[in-house]
Amino acid sequence: MSIDFEQMTIDDFNNIKDILGTEFDDYWDSQTLFEDLNSPTSYYIVAKIENEIVGFAGIKIILDQADIMNIVVKKSFRNQGIGKLLLEHLISIAETKKITSIMLEVNENNLFAIKLYTSLGFETISIRKNYYNDKDGLIMKKSINN
Repeated sequence: MSIDFEQMTIDDFNNIKDILGTEFDDYWDSQTLFEDLNSPTSYYIVAKIENEIVGFAGIKIILDQADIMNIVVKKSFRNQGIGKLLLEHLISIAETKKITSIMLEVNENNLFAIKLYTSLGFETISIRKNYYNDKDGLIMKKSINN
């Protein structure tokens, strides 16, 4: 399985906007993605297999720091390592943009994601109580040595 990673375009957005809620259920909504995609501080990538978008991820860059906005994999392609590859690409992009740290928030119950983030050098630095309704959000950070 060959996966291509590219910067997300408006055409990519148009190809997935109508299936965000059903095929990429962890993402907020199409308007949020559209606004992020058009923001000069955001950078989104897509993962494609034979031109089919199977995942996407984005960061928001503020000065020398980046916040991961989301990492989403299409339901039918989950548990194949695509999320990890997307995260690794975001880290690589951050390194080329001279980012010194990357931050993210994750639901305390999302143990799979927490394990992934930890394996790539993220550490929990704070907790947001009841951030995900009645669940806490962990704020995790990875320092990047440029």
